[in-house]
Amino acid sequence: MKHPIPNASIFSLFLLLISTPWAHPQASLQEDFSQCLSEKSEISIPFSTALITPNNSTFLPFLQSSAQNLRYLVPTAPKPEFIFTPLHDSHVQAVVICSKQLGIHLRVRSGGHDYEAASYVSQIETPFVVVDLAKLRSVIVDIQDNSTWAQAGASIGEVYYRIAEKSKTHGFPAGLCTSLGVGGHITGGAYGSMMRKYGLGADNVIDAKIVDVSGRVLDRAAMGEDLFWAIRGGGGGSFGIILWWKIKLVPVPETVTVFTVPKTLETGATKVLHKWQQVAATELDEDLFMRVVIQVSEGSKTGNRTVTTLYQAQFLGGADRLLDVVQTSFPELGLTKKDCTETSWLKSVMYIAGYPSSTPPEVLLEGKSTFKNYFKAKSDFVKDPIPVSGLEGFWKRLMEEESPLVILNPYGGMMGRISESAIPFPHRKVLFKIQYLTTWQDEKEDEGKHMDWIRKLYNYMAPYVTMFPRQAYVNYRDLDLGVNKKSNISFIEASAWGNRYFKDNFNRLIKIKSKVDPDNFFRHEQSIPPLPLPARSRTRGHHHTKQNS
Repeated sequence: MKHPIPNASIFSLFLLLISTPWAHPQASLQEDFSQCLSEKSEISIPFSTALITPNNSTFLPFLQSSAQNLRYLVPTAPKPEFIFTPLHDSHVQAVVICSKQLGIHLRVRSGGHDYEAASYVSQIETPFVVVDLAKLRSVIVDIQDNSTWAQAGASIGEVYYRIAEKSKTHGFPAGLCTSLGVGGHITGGAYGSMMRKYGLGADNVIDAKIVDVSGRVLDRAAMGEDLFWAIRGGGGGSFGIILWWKIKLVPVPETVTVFTVPKTLETGATKVLHKWQQVAATELDEDLFMRVVIQVSEGSKTGNRTVTTLYQAQFLGGADRLLDVVQTSFPELGLTKKDCTETSWLKSVMYIAGYPSSTPPEVLLEGKSTFKNYFKAKSDFVKDPIPVSGLEGFWKRLMEEESPLVILNPYGGMMGRISESAIPFPHRKVLFKIQYLTTWQDEKEDEGKHMDWIRKLYNYMAPYVTMFPRQAYVNYRDLDLGVNKKSNISFIEASAWGNRYFKDNFNRLIKIKSKVDPDNFFRHEQSIPPLPLPARSRTRGHHHTKQNS
């Protein structure tokens, strides 16, 4: 027999229904959020500047301010209900607590470089809000301790500038693009021009502060070695919100040398690149980082399109020693002294980032990007040199696209001496990494043809790159590899991309996620999933994960 529901219960049920987040009009959601933040935050929040709503004239400019991929800024792209810009660590704690309490889906942005915009666009659920850390950008350099505390919203260029401000002989081995937000950059690994000498940025992290799913601020000692392992290369947006990184500074010489040497198909690009593959990672001095930037351009003499390969390098030392190194192991490049420019470490970083030589270093403090396009990117890793026939087929396909860009980054040196399981980033025993991009400038262009081209190029490269799994770099996020289509992510869905980004480390990341965020509060299109409840209960109580620091 069915029991009637008392009137009081009906009223309570009504109250419950109208208080659920999905039943709220937009204004009510903002009001509830503001009210909750004011109650939960230790330091009062100036909501007039910290909470940016779509009714505010600054909403779209701020949303677009650090976003790199214009594909996700078109009018049809999902927009957040509002953007919250914390001014203090406690504000981040409050936003986690309130988002959980109100059932609001969070996205967290530190620099806006996420290739598929997972830090500021949700394609799997709405409504959502963006927590933008751009105002949390302190950098505290301690030369005596050889360390720096960097807040998540600072750009890597700001970090470089602040280090160089204190010392000409200290640096940090991280990204080539200076507008990268430190918070997200290091969560993916953070490779850069000194990785052959010192490893990744994530290899040189010695402490961190993170807001966990309960709103607690945890340092390395409080979070434990498992979570500390996971956040250094396990990808952003899965385990909590990074507030600070404590990074280890590395020695750099006062004189650093840079150069760029071009080779076109007409001047032997195929032969030179074939040799570069054989020596760049295995034979060249680890003080030398020499990447290859490949573009299609108009031939200077014929006017026809040709492939141009640019050998762009940073050498931790003077030009004379650099010439000895290159002429001994890579004479095919034809490097001469007039190609070389001696400079400081900071200016060498700016050179690699594409700044003109006359640019004052203070531009790094602005944290602005030099690259903003409609683009699609993919990545690969190579263990054996691509044969000449493979390169010739590659050139042919590049010539079919309007504005292709391919970048080859050499590994070897310290990268090969660090275990694949030392941190979640597993790509150690490789010769080089490939980044493929297709770019366009107009929203009205046929996006489909560019997507089709890069996918066909990616398929063509399959015989020449790593397999089982075909590896990919998590900071070059690629939703072609698989998408978590709903908030209740399954292990099977996630393994499609998880094994490519993390190889065998993916299983350990899942176990850590299940422990620290079992209800999957921190999630996005390619976040680490927790184990399903039945599997979690089977492993509870007798599972111990190996500790790595």
